[in-house]
Amino acid sequence: MKLKIHTDGGALNNPGPAGIGYLIYLEDGSLYFSEGKAIGTASNNVAEYTALVTALTKVNELIKNGELRDVKSISVFADSELMIKQINGLYKVKHADMRDLLFKIRIAEGDLGIPVIYTHVLRDKNAAADKLVKTSLGR
Repeated sequence: MKLKIHTDGGALNNPGPAGIGYLIYLEDGSLYFSEGKAIGTASNNVAEYTALVTALTKVNELIKNGELRDVKSISVFADSELMIKQINGLYKVKHADMRDLLFKIRIAEGDLGIPVIYTHVLRDKNAAADKLVKTSLGR
């Protein structure tokens, strides 16, 4: 089975009150799980990374407890071009907070033990995740 994940994060006033959102879809396109939540004060970039870490951690939890079985690969979609290019090694990660979060992403990938492919999408292709972020921020 292949999973598809959409993630988003955002902050008001950057940095400011921040929220994350992510959705996990099964191979047939049906929504399996979604979550949006406030994460306190953070920058937009930290919120984007936090959304991804949280989503990968959730998938790992679902696999380990047997709710998801036979997952062979994960495709992640996010509208943060910076984050995707950093994760894919096209841009360096200079900010310490993002380096720490990238390290957590790499640990989550290792725990999953399956291929994770990261793709940048335009904001209109990530509307459901964006809506979760806005709702978490009371907007």
